[in-house]
Amino acid sequence: MLFLATIFDTYTFTGVQWMLILVAAIITGMSKAGINTISIISISIWASILDSKSSTGMVLPMLILADIMAVWYYKRRAVWSHLIRLMPWVMGGVILATLCGQSIDDQLFKRLMALIILISLIALFWWDRKPQTPIPTHPLFASSMGLATGFTSMIGNLAGGFSNVYFVSMRLTKDHFIGTVAWLFFMLNLFKLPFHIWVWKTVSMQSFLFNLALIPFIAIGFWLGLRLLSRLNEVGFKQMILWLTTISSLLVLLDLR
Repeated sequence: MLFLATIFDTYTFTGVQWMLILVAAIITGMSKAGINTISIISISIWASILDSKSSTGMVLPMLILADIMAVWYYKRRAVWSHLIRLMPWVMGGVILATLCGQSIDDQLFKRLMALIILISLIALFWWDRKPQTPIPTHPLFASSMGLATGFTSMIGNLAGGFSNVYFVSMRLTKDHFIGTVAWLFFMLNLFKLPFHIWVWKTVSMQSFLFNLALIPFIAIGFWLGLRLLSRLNEVGFKQMILWLTTISSLLVLLDLR
């Protein structure tokens, strides 16, 4: 009880904001169960409560906690050849975004988030309309998708669009798609953590404890996500990824005040 009281004293959110935060935690759990694009809804909630740059760090410990659930559940389903190909470029994108983000004000930060979402959304739908396109093998495709994934993840935890373009283009099955994405974001978010702590200073002990208090709601969301995925076949899963990306992206695109 003392732990919760300390959190309530540290963060003076309104009742409505607390309700939105709990919803965001549930959505985060659902996203890590395999519905990864729905996380944009959670990100937009945080960006509406805090300034955009601060929200990216505030939510990071919660993402890592949910990532742990995901990699534990999907530990044997990752395609490691794709991860090995992407991760060096992903880390480069994080470093580039860290340097760029230090000189960007919050309004420009939010507009950049919106532009990233729009580009990734267009790319995802364009690729889906070309199902017979050969699987890309040129190294430039993996490097560009990796850099974009790392950059957009650091800028606003918005890497889902670009990573989806890559994994959809690789024709991964539902289980391999989910397992590979789970490990990608677990490693990516761990790599981002030191930059948020010591460079951007958007993660603190107080925010970490705040995220710990949300674990039960993350777990509820993870369970709900697993239940939903169990009812979807390959085609239904792919269509859900596309349309949830569309709907959740509009939330950020419309929130440019």
